[in-house]
Amino acid sequence: MIEQLLRGILFQQDPERAHEWSLQALELLSRMPRTRAHLWPAAPLDPLLRQTLWGLDFAHPLGLAAGFDKDARALPALSAMGFGFLEIGTVTPRPQMGNPQPRLFRYPSERAVINRLGFPSVGMELVEKNLRGAGTLPVPLGINLGKNKDTPLEEAIEDYAQVLRCLAPYADYLVVNVSSPNTPGLRQLQQLEHLRPLLQHLRELRQELPTKRTQVPLLLKIAPDLDDADIAALGELAREESPLLDGFIAGNTTLSRPSDWQPAEQTGGLSGVPLRDLATQVLAKLYRESHGALPIIGVGGIFSAEDAYAKILAGASLVQVYSGWIWGGSAMLHAFPGELTALLRRDGFSSISAAVGQESR
Repeated sequence: MIEQLLRGILFQQDPERAHEWSLQALELLSRMPRTRAHLWPAAPLDPLLRQTLWGLDFAHPLGLAAGFDKDARALPALSAMGFGFLEIGTVTPRPQMGNPQPRLFRYPSERAVINRLGFPSVGMELVEKNLRGAGTLPVPLGINLGKNKDTPLEEAIEDYAQVLRCLAPYADYLVVNVSSPNTPGLRQLQQLEHLRPLLQHLRELRQELPTKRTQVPLLLKIAPDLDDADIAALGELAREESPLLDGFIAGNTTLSRPSDWQPAEQTGGLSGVPLRDLATQVLAKLYRESHGALPIIGVGGIFSAEDAYAKILAGASLVQVYSGWIWGGSAMLHAFPGELTALLRRDGFSSISAAVGQESR
């Protein structure tokens, strides 16, 4: 009830101000382990939800998507709330402010958000300091890598390489973000002529670095606006004998709008319920084109266990939430494991892995 009251107050505020207040509160809770344990006591999870991917243990498949805690400010509190894994970022080499405000727009009746943040980041060095301060987390941590806005595309490889060198020692997995619609020209890096040398360089660099594990997986985050030919090309990349990457995140926000979209238009990437079906369709196409060769994390429009289950059946091994958590709060996280377990058992699955891609094969 207290959380619902606070969320009601926050929803009356400017979205970016409400986001900052929420992060500040979670930063405070990150320094209060006893309070965290009281607020979010650990609940037993059905073994049916457990998976091992890339050598990592996931107690259940719902994680927090990149974008909420860009700078690794509140990881202890977030990891106590009930997420199965966390992802921070996008992190850029140098600090940058992002695009001018206002740049975040909330649409409660549509349960949607439009953002044109443009990778605001404190930069990799301060993020590295925050990661050292966070200590060991009880859930896997992904780090989302990006480039600075003023870095030319032909020099983008070095931006990604700098962040990887700095932060790979703290990562359980790394994400190459080439799909944000709010950094000019960034999505061109999804084309194989640019993508292949980028992944090749990062893969070679990863081999040389001291990391938490012998082989930190390298994932590619793609846009939901890719056409079928581009998805087919990524599928071929995944099926190569020695693929340059270890998995995908599908997808990011979309520049498209539903045909019945009524609110006043704002430029930027759309997320939330209007993204759900498009994101699931792109995920299913990627799963089919890659023949399920690499794990996929599905994200976009997840507000319930049913939404997550649809993405699992389409081909996702894991799923991520952001907007759905903002609306649903900790009640969503508390209910999710039991509801997903019930859906899997209803359909006769003995594990999540048995359900992955069943509707796309």
